[in-house]
Amino acid sequence: MSTSPFTAEESETGRRLFAAEWRFLSAAASFESLPAMAGVEIAFAGRSNVGKSSLINALTNRNALARTSHTPGRTQELIFFTAAGPLNLVDMPGYGYAAAPKQKIAAWTKLIRAYLRGRANLARVYVLVDARHGLKPADAEVLDLLDEAAVSYEIVLTKADEVKRDALAATIADVAAAIRKRPAAFPDVLATSARTGAGIGDLRAAVARLLAEKQ
Repeated sequence: MSTSPFTAEESETGRRLFAAEWRFLSAAASFESLPAMAGVEIAFAGRSNVGKSSLINALTNRNALARTSHTPGRTQELIFFTAAGPLNLVDMPGYGYAAAPKQKIAAWTKLIRAYLRGRANLARVYVLVDARHGLKPADAEVLDLLDEAAVSYEIVLTKADEVKRDALAATIADVAAAIRKRPAAFPDVLATSARTGAGIGDLRAAVARLLAEKQ
């Protein structure tokens, strides 16, 4: 039986942190329209349809805080959420959706680059990866961008309930090995399921630990 790498205090702090009344703050389609920096920000990135919105909803115990869609590439802006506390959440545009117009992809890429390089209060990006598929070339491109911008990031596997235990352990090991030499990568890999709630408590605790380090 696996044990959590977090203390009971961190788990409880994480639970309370995300039990707050989270709400939509703003949406930004350009660097100029970003909200004023306040507190600590964490962002969620991932391939289109990896389950970012579902994970944010699971973290905050809200069914529709972040809009979910079966249409890849729906989130085309940086979406900010707040609970009027020390932490803000950012849902980043999904990447790797080849059917999106090249001009739109270029605009997203420009916005993301500007955000990563110019957001001093961005503490960490959680890069979501589908546990059924592992890291893909599109993920590597984003990890390169994060390394280049010197922004701390951690890999979070989604849809872990759809993978058998041995296969999940192998994917975690493969991902951990792949990011080991990346300068901005946090070494731990978290596995989650928005549907069953598996790993959600550990992700909340990880954010609580990060927040404590930044304050």
